[in-house]
Amino acid sequence: MHYPRLRDLREDHDMTQDELVAKLGMHKTTYTNYEQGKREIPFQLVIRLAKLYNVSLDYIAGLSSTPKPLFFSNIYSKK
Repeated sequence: MHYPRLRDLREDHDMTQDELVAKLGMHKTTYTNYEQGKREIPFQLVIRLAKLYNVSLDYIAGLSSTPKPLFFSNIYSKK
């Protein structure tokens, strides 16, 4: 699956691929393949990117056109 918003989000946050892969601790070629849709992006990485950019997973996946902030529910926390 191709996620065209990966590049848009990175550029909207004024990051180069080199800067982003340094933050993520991965090889540039691997990340480039994700942006270009040549390689399937791992779900855990999509979650990390959603946290980094503060957008929903739906937005990254192209299921929503609104970059809503990432929402974490406290349903699992003890009261």
